[in-house]
Amino acid sequence: MTVMGEKLLQSIREAVAYAKGEAQPENYRVHAVSVDVRGIRKKLKMTQKLFAQEFGFSLDTLRHWEQKRRTPEGPARAYLLVISQNPDAVRTALRSASQMPPPTTSPKGASAASA
Repeated sequence: MTVMGEKLLQSIREAVAYAKGEAQPENYRVHAVSVDVRGIRKKLKMTQKLFAQEFGFSLDTLRHWEQKRRTPEGPARAYLLVISQNPDAVRTALRSASQMPPPTTSPKGASAASA
């Protein structure tokens, strides 16, 4: 077998051991996908101000990401990846959400139907 084939088999064995809980998690790291925030915005031909307003980011946060002072993490990174792949779907979802009536609140212990 080739060296590459051996490496692939070893990787598979390690993945299976990790999935079964037989490997020590501290020996492994998840490599997060980096996000080119400026590249996403430029691809959409938007100013920083418009991009921030349209997608719900603060302008300061957007600038920090673009200037590499900070890195988008977790949900923000995932959201940016979705914007990059399908900005129209995000726009549609945001429009739909803005047209929904606000949730009703009820007194503590009462159901919303009886309020």
